[in-house]
Amino acid sequence: MSTIFTLFMILIIIASILLVIIIMAQNPKGGGLSGTFGGTSSATFGVQRTNDFMEKATWTLGTTIVVLILLSVILTGKPTQVAPSISAPAKTEQAPVNTTPASQAPATTK
Repeated sequence: MSTIFTLFMILIIIASILLVIIIMAQNPKGGGLSGTFGGTSSATFGVQRTNDFMEKATWTLGTTIVVLILLSVILTGKPTQVAPSISAPAKTEQAPVNTTPASQAPATTK
């Protein structure tokens, strides 16, 4: 395994864990972590900033994961050893085809 591939895998795992943490901190109704900092009032400036940060962090981490996956596929290239593929079976010897015209063929009697 190449070191580039290993580095990409580590970065993808870290970004995935951070994405899960940020998503779990959000409340589907808009409260989430920002609700605990702002109390019941959602009009305060700090609450809106927290929501913006959480949304931006979610989109950024999601995009980062996709880009890292694509880069790891492009940069690591093809494997050096390719397993032999299963191809069509080799042609076997067939019985020779009779090319004698019907007029020259021996007559068959019943």
